[in-house]
Amino acid sequence: MPERPLAMFAMTAENVPWIFPPEVLARLRACVDIDPGLVAEDFTAPRVREALAGVEILITGWGCPRLDAAVLDAAPELRAVLHAAGSVKGFTTPALWERGIAVSSAAGANALPVAEYTLAMILLAGKDLFAHRDRFRTDRAFPMGDILPGVGNFGRRVGIVGASRIGRRLIELLRPFDLRPSLADPYVDAAEAARLGVPLLPLDDLLRSSDIVTLHAPLTSETRRLIGRRELALMPDGSFLVNTARGALVDHEALVDELRAGRLSAVLDVTEPEPLPAGSPLFDLPNAFITPHLAGSQGNEVARLGLTVTEEAERLRAGEEPAYAIDPGALERTA
Repeated sequence: MPERPLAMFAMTAENVPWIFPPEVLARLRACVDIDPGLVAEDFTAPRVREALAGVEILITGWGCPRLDAAVLDAAPELRAVLHAAGSVKGFTTPALWERGIAVSSAAGANALPVAEYTLAMILLAGKDLFAHRDRFRTDRAFPMGDILPGVGNFGRRVGIVGASRIGRRLIELLRPFDLRPSLADPYVDAAEAARLGVPLLPLDDLLRSSDIVTLHAPLTSETRRLIGRRELALMPDGSFLVNTARGALVDHEALVDELRAGRLSAVLDVTEPEPLPAGSPLFDLPNAFITPHLAGSQGNEVARLGLTVTEEAERLRAGEEPAYAIDPGALERTA
């Protein structure tokens, strides 16, 4: 590539200053020729269309339009797409992969806050914090010195469904704690599970033997409603379900029935539909803790995505391969 290859942003324009705050943008502009005032939200816009002719690197993010054959025909010099977010499924097309254009994603950087959120929810669930907060709020008193049965994280069994980037990062974060993690993933064999340091179980066995089940599988035709009525019934009384992956992994009607019965509790950062309708019972059930899809990069965390992409651009300028290049064949197995 030339000394400073020509690059262009392709994302929702209002996200650019969040993802690329001044210090990150300055570092990016030191290695690529990019105009922060030109952001492709629509590849048919005349100014964008004209600029595409010489663009060698597209820096994409949330809101990137689809890179179909017509767009790629208008960008004959394009050599790399660096995605400052997680999944690239929403804007990539077969035409992109067929042309051998390198695609890199900051999904690994985005996995960290999700894994951190999940770790926090696991530890709080282990202390049964949500129920005790509500009791304390109602009673305004508690018996001093009592040892509460069923509370605590020593030896708590945590079942991780999916060895995605987030699932693997969570396994790393769990290591310092006296928890007992296990993994269910049809694409992981015993040797790989051993390298990760967790026992590998069939999904049904993991559900039966876990105090807390946390979902990190991708949403595919095979995983839709992965956790349905039958699977929820396998979970022990008093156990928790944590979902930070995709809402459609769970049968919400079946989950609501279990929550109403008081048998299970749930922490849901994602739902189906999203957002939930205002009348959803999940808002009012005391054993459902719902958050507004905030586990992923938010606030100052999104700058980590911009920094990851900037480092990738620096590698390209130095003649190196992207560190986080995506294998299109593995897309269905990532989250």
